[in-house]
Amino acid sequence: MFVKQMQVGQMAVFAYIVGDQSSGEGLVIDPAAEIDRILSEASAAGLTITHIVNTHGHVDHISGNADMKERTGARIIIHEDDASMLVSTPPMMLRMFGAKPSPPADMAVRDGDRITVGAIELEVIHTPGHSPGGMALYTPGYVFTGDTLFVEGLGRTDLPGGSWDVMYQSIMQKLMTLPDETVVLPGHNYGRTATSTIENERTNNPFLR
Repeated sequence: MFVKQMQVGQMAVFAYIVGDQSSGEGLVIDPAAEIDRILSEASAAGLTITHIVNTHGHVDHISGNADMKERTGARIIIHEDDASMLVSTPPMMLRMFGAKPSPPADMAVRDGDRITVGAIELEVIHTPGHSPGGMALYTPGYVFTGDTLFVEGLGRTDLPGGSWDVMYQSIMQKLMTLPDETVVLPGHNYGRTATSTIENERTNNPFLR
């Protein structure tokens, strides 16, 4: 399995390329910006992007959807509870981020669904709290946590639809139950390192004590 973490744009967003090099199929998680660079990395790995997966619907994570879809024809996937956010970003927010409006979702998923790229399956783990439709993506060895869980930090809960209590339960019941060695791949580069593990977060994340 090919996994490439890329910091893109001005908000320290992490976009990810995930691909099955044997089939040549890949997907991109949260293509916030720098679409040319993301596609160049995918091409260098021998991958064709077939899916765009948004961990949630906030503008800083979806601002590259339109260009990525135009360039690749990839299907946009998001949790059903955030799907409406793709097409309702206020014009002021789009201007602030220099973003184009996102196309609507091609597929809305829910907890337990699986997103397949080649021989790779990513399990959808619904983790509301940062947003109603926030989701993590799990495959053995890795979990892409969006803005729910950062490296020794958590996402904010003061935006519309956010809830500290809901997010804490999402993390403790759905993420902290994953195997200790699972690599945590967050939605922003806000920590002292770019990645973590479930064991490290359980032990050292001050918000989970």
